[in-house]
Amino acid sequence: MSPDDSATSVRVEQIVHRYGATLALDHISLAIPAGSSVAFVGPDGVGKSTLLGLIAGVRRIQSGSATVLAGEMASRAHRDAVASRIAYMPQGLGRNLYQSLSVVENIDFFGRLYGQSAEERRARIAVLLEATGLAPFPDRPAGKLSGGMKQKLGLCCALVHDPDLLILDEPTTGVDPLSRRQFWDLIDRMRASRPAVTILVATAYMDEAARFERIVAMDEGRVLAAGPTSEVLARAGAATLEEAYVALQRPERRGERSPLVIPKLVQAGGPPAISAENLTMRFGDFTAVDHVSFEIERGEIFGFLGPNGCGKSTTMKMLAGLLPATEGRAELLGKPVDARDIATRMRIGYVSQSFSLYEELTVRGNLELNGRLFRISRGELQERVDAALVRFDLTAVADAFPPALPLGMRQRLQLAAACLHRPEVLILDEPTSGVDPAARDRFWRLLAEMSRKDGVTIFVSTHFMNEAERCDRVSLMNAGRVLAIGTPDDVREGRKAASLEDAFIAYLQEEAQSSTLPATNQAPALRAEVAAIAGPERAAGRARSASDRTVAASLYRIWTFARREAIEVLRDRIRLAFALLGPIILMAAFGYGISFDIEKLRYAVLDRDQSYESRLVLEQFSNSRYFAERSPLASELEIDRRLQSGELRFAVDIPPGFGRDLLQGRQPEVSFWLEGGNTFLAETARAYIGGAVLAYTNERYRRAEGRAPQLLPISVEPRFRYNQDFRSVFAITPGSIMLLLIIFPAMLTALGVVREKELGSITNVYASPATVGEYLLGKQLPYIAIGILTYASLLVMAGGILGVWPKGSIVALSVAAALYVFAATAFGLLVSAFVSTQVAAIFGTAVVTAMTAAHYSGFLIPPSALEGPGRLMGLVFPSLWFQTVSLGVFAKGLGMSAFLKEMGVLFGFGMLFLLAARLAVRKQGA
Repeated sequence: MSPDDSATSVRVEQIVHRYGATLALDHISLAIPAGSSVAFVGPDGVGKSTLLGLIAGVRRIQSGSATVLAGEMASRAHRDAVASRIAYMPQGLGRNLYQSLSVVENIDFFGRLYGQSAEERRARIAVLLEATGLAPFPDRPAGKLSGGMKQKLGLCCALVHDPDLLILDEPTTGVDPLSRRQFWDLIDRMRASRPAVTILVATAYMDEAARFERIVAMDEGRVLAAGPTSEVLARAGAATLEEAYVALQRPERRGERSPLVIPKLVQAGGPPAISAENLTMRFGDFTAVDHVSFEIERGEIFGFLGPNGCGKSTTMKMLAGLLPATEGRAELLGKPVDARDIATRMRIGYVSQSFSLYEELTVRGNLELNGRLFRISRGELQERVDAALVRFDLTAVADAFPPALPLGMRQRLQLAAACLHRPEVLILDEPTSGVDPAARDRFWRLLAEMSRKDGVTIFVSTHFMNEAERCDRVSLMNAGRVLAIGTPDDVREGRKAASLEDAFIAYLQEEAQSSTLPATNQAPALRAEVAAIAGPERAAGRARSASDRTVAASLYRIWTFARREAIEVLRDRIRLAFALLGPIILMAAFGYGISFDIEKLRYAVLDRDQSYESRLVLEQFSNSRYFAERSPLASELEIDRRLQSGELRFAVDIPPGFGRDLLQGRQPEVSFWLEGGNTFLAETARAYIGGAVLAYTNERYRRAEGRAPQLLPISVEPRFRYNQDFRSVFAITPGSIMLLLIIFPAMLTALGVVREKELGSITNVYASPATVGEYLLGKQLPYIAIGILTYASLLVMAGGILGVWPKGSIVALSVAAALYVFAATAFGLLVSAFVSTQVAAIFGTAVVTAMTAAHYSGFLIPPSALEGPGRLMGLVFPSLWFQTVSLGVFAKGLGMSAFLKEMGVLFGFGMLFLLAARLAVRKQGA
């Protein structure tokens, strides 16, 4: 393609992109005319998503150039300028959605993000919901929509700002035929109303690609062919795009070119391999499978068809013994399905919808592990593994790890693992979703061979109608119920349809009309409604959102992110409970469970003197609150036994003649035996014992001389200026508040960002006009509010329950706490810039904050005792500075003026962490 630049919407030249050692794109060059519709075809892993991400500006360009809407996407200024003119829908069901937000709230968020007024948002939302058939479900959370409905909602979110370039990355992969047809009808109506829009779509469905004006066929990171659809077909000498794609591939990747003909099934007789009678599965009030009944003969290939969320996977799991049925009866190989029946489980193989083997093991390692799990003998295991590698064409990748394999090979590996123990029944849940035509063809040749030669019964679900045509019989399911069962020809004849797909859709539409569910394919044309919204106001609004970097516009985008985050947190009960109740529970644990107050030390006495003087000595212990006397000791042998058992902390051994020796002026010895397992308790007990003995000596001297002894030139009487009662709770409480206000806000903020990385919704930020700083501040604000609320609850608990009220300025403490929470949440943002999983975010944030705050803040060790690196660690983290304020207000009664320096430092920490996070987070993926 070589149109003039003035008529070109997208031009990429010599694009090269790598992920480590993997070459994803190999010198790609393309030119796409403005206003055209282009389908990028090829299986997963050929570079489609990477190329579309580079065009959308959500990935960094490593080598080459990409010119989009008359500007270089390597330029940050151009990306910001055209962000409001591009809509990008990433790969995956509902990947650009927020699952806890409702249908309307999701679209409303995108409208706010692109600077639309409330009136404009309401009008656009109404039009989009009617056009997609989602109008009856405005308040349904996105997480509770079916796959097809999620994709239609994702499209609404992409179209709400009326883009000039629409990029859809495999929007219908894994979606049933009816939803796919409705989706593309919607796109066609949108194109009719706005012919100038350029549409780029990646798809693995060749029948979908045939709807587009132009084709870009890709494989192994290269472009196989690009141009008008008719030209691509002519170049390949093929009648269909599926045939053309196979023909364009390298010969070694094409697979068997002869048509796949599956021999007619010969009935083996005997009981069916699988039998379901009134099978029902309920999850609470929701009925996923509603009294399903069917039988599958031995050796039969039985296809399971139905829209997303209709209950196919749940039914398969019940028949495999992975889920217990709520009602009904299921039999497998003539025996009732029972998860505890290992013998029957050993006769089936199960392949789940997603890859379920171990990515840390090689191909061979996965097969060997699976063989051991199915109890294949050691002598036979290696032979079976080698045979499986040959049969499933995996020998060349035997030592490779699954993540490095194309999707088709990963699916063959799963099938090889499921067949290693030679099962009699194979249950396959959408095993070819996202797999290229040649790989699907090889996969089905293997299934045909196992069914007809080995007599394996195959129960397979699929959304590909050409695969369903290869089945002996198919069952059509919707809303948990079976609508039709029969051969593909019988199902077609049942609705007088030209194809199985037409019959499939006719059944679903008939079901929708006869039920209370609305028919979602009755969508009005978009031309008039969109035109009413998208006149001069559209262009003006887009120009404002693209170039408006005023404080007011920036604050509005920050508020948009903060509002959405607050809604999600408030609806996530577990996260909310963790945020609000976690600190209170730990505060109670610290207040009641951590104490340096040591009282009632258990002791026993072996008094072998039984004199008046020995009783006076022992009274110093029995009358003190620091000691608790236990039954007397009978002998020296009993001392060791009772100390070892933990019954006693120390024992007192008074020798015979103690009183006589004392009265005669000699210095008798008294033995104190201490349990030294806990050195802290032992040292404390020794100090208490020394004090008791000293008190007895003073009292005896006073009785004998009539005055106190003057053994020292001065009398030392320690008095405590703060915490006169010397209770640990007054020291623990201020430190506990310090510790909890750094751990929880930092963890919650880090999780909030990393969660979006895992779910993929952070791509919305990459593709939007918002800056990274606006996004980070918006994410931070709700957690600052939660942190301040946590501080208030901890303050009330400290005073109302633990009896520790601040003696100084509560205003000073509150201001410092707000600044401390600001620093803590900013630190959470900084951590989130360097981790990509929620587990890493939790552990990383908890370890750094807890260890630093506990050891280098003055909580356990006085700051004055910290030296060298320890002192430095305390000074470069906000906990020490807030601990100074907390102790000063709680214990010393200080006011605001005493902590101006600490407050300034806390604010500086928050700004420093926030700036570092802003520099570390880039508005593009790798």
